[in-house]
Amino acid sequence: MKRCSIVILLAVVWVSLMRAEVTEKSQYSFSLTQTVSIDASPDEVWAAFTGDISGWWDHSFSGKPAKFFIEATPGGGFIELFDEAGNGVKHGTVIFAQRPSKLNFEGPLPFNGMAVNMVHQVTFTPREPGGTDVKIVVNAFGKIDPIWAEAVDGVWEHFLVERLKPFVEGEI
Repeated sequence: MKRCSIVILLAVVWVSLMRAEVTEKSQYSFSLTQTVSIDASPDEVWAAFTGDISGWWDHSFSGKPAKFFIEATPGGGFIELFDEAGNGVKHGTVIFAQRPSKLNFEGPLPFNGMAVNMVHQVTFTPREPGGTDVKIVVNAFGKIDPIWAEAVDGVWEHFLVERLKPFVEGEI
């Protein structure tokens, strides 16, 4: 009886495989690293990088979000709310949070709706005298256009160097 069941199962699997059609087969991924030194403590930089990020994060789906925040707890969201009715987008999910030294989140960010995922590892390392080195490592995978690696690298440079650093240091 068991042998008959196994033979039937194998036949069903084989028939199913014969009906499948692969329309495109490829693998794409990229990795990047960005680092910026900020003249503030890890606690201050962490506080700016998490919670309400609307003061320095300037790219959005809505143009002017009602709320934009990162919930720095495992399972927390990287959320953009378009309006008070709760319409919005979840850019990512926090998968590791160790205040104020490490934050990992995953999600498609600007590639929402596409077959793309990115894992972001952000570390906040104290440096003398009283500053913090913020390092982000991004690993992206999925159906990726080859030009996206440079684009994402440039966007993270914009966020870290042109937005977060001056925001924390009181320049914007």
